[in-house]
Amino acid sequence: MRTGSVFRSSSKALSFLAEKNCPASIPVRNKTIQNLQSMLNKLNHFRQEMLSQIHELLGRSATLRDLLLEEVAQWQVRQRLVCIGEKCDTSLGRLEEWFTKNAEILFQLLHLLMMLKGMYEKVTYQTDPLKSQLPLLVKRLQEQIICLLKSAFVVDVQPKMQVPNKRPLVLRTSHKFSVRARLLVKLLDRNKSPEAKIDIDRDATNLTGFRRFNILTSSTKTLMIHDPQKQGLVCDFKYITLKEQKISGTGKGNKGISEGSLPVTEELHIITFTLDYCYQGIECQLQTSTLPVVIVSNANQISSAWASILWFIMLSKDTKDQLFFSKPPAATWAQLSVVLSWQFSAATERGLDKHQLKMLGEKLCGPGVNSQSTITWDQFSKVRNCPRKKLLQGFCCPPASILI
Repeated sequence: MRTGSVFRSSSKALSFLAEKNCPASIPVRNKTIQNLQSMLNKLNHFRQEMLSQIHELLGRSATLRDLLLEEVAQWQVRQRLVCIGEKCDTSLGRLEEWFTKNAEILFQLLHLLMMLKGMYEKVTYQTDPLKSQLPLLVKRLQEQIICLLKSAFVVDVQPKMQVPNKRPLVLRTSHKFSVRARLLVKLLDRNKSPEAKIDIDRDATNLTGFRRFNILTSSTKTLMIHDPQKQGLVCDFKYITLKEQKISGTGKGNKGISEGSLPVTEELHIITFTLDYCYQGIECQLQTSTLPVVIVSNANQISSAWASILWFIMLSKDTKDQLFFSKPPAATWAQLSVVLSWQFSAATERGLDKHQLKMLGEKLCGPGVNSQSTITWDQFSKVRNCPRKKLLQGFCCPPASILI
């Protein structure tokens, strides 16, 4: 029988206990009952006060978590823009510090709730607030921790080849590339070595006609400390190679089911990281994905593939929309001119002036170009024997010749 069972019957139980242990005079018995009732009232007050403070802490923690999620979303926007030439700060040191401090507080609070659970199991009574509130608080706190952990798992280095193309998100079969995911919560069980697994096109049920790829090198990496000074938790895949699956009898060449399929340079593929995380009793599966990549098989496709990446990042609101090019939206010259200037700045360390931008605008849109002039994807990427072809080639080589 638990010790707490003697407190469940209010005054009658207290009276019985007093008579059993103190069978003296009635005044002594009444005094004992009063003392026990006073102790019970104080215990109840302390428990209610503790639970009230925990409720307040969880409310503040939820607000802080929402702010951190907003910061991560803004960081991801900056990372996307950096991929196409914008100069932004994409360091993760400050975010990592904020996420880790918040997680430490939540895990300490979880430890406190477990201690309260132990107190409840030892001493309880009929109106014990722990009985009704503690399970809900534990569940609410665990949900907050898991939400924080899932938001803290990010791709901090997007897929990138070293040669022949140093721009991110354009990959070539049989050529090695690197990619890295990072857990911004620097809390790890030293007795366990969680592994991250990568997949390509994990959720590709709607990608009819798309090519399929196998990862030839190891598809798992251990989550480990990357930099002893920063103590960052990363899973770093440095030498990944992709090979196209051979599907015989299902279409022309190696395209598989070709009906409704897109050109190679318009297929968007996504690499996904999956991590089974465990720390202080919290177990959950974390998942994060790269930005869409274009996979080509020869070098002369790289410039067109880069144009696809540029168009997608510039216009897509959904980073997982692999069917973006089935109905690609048009861009305004105001949008495209900024991005083109970033391209030149990335290659030559200076952007384009207004006269150079006007010249490019006239090549793409014709005379009288203005900020609201529109350019379709077909105009930008597929019209042959015109200045646009030369422009696209400049995306993957020094672009000074384009202005000539």
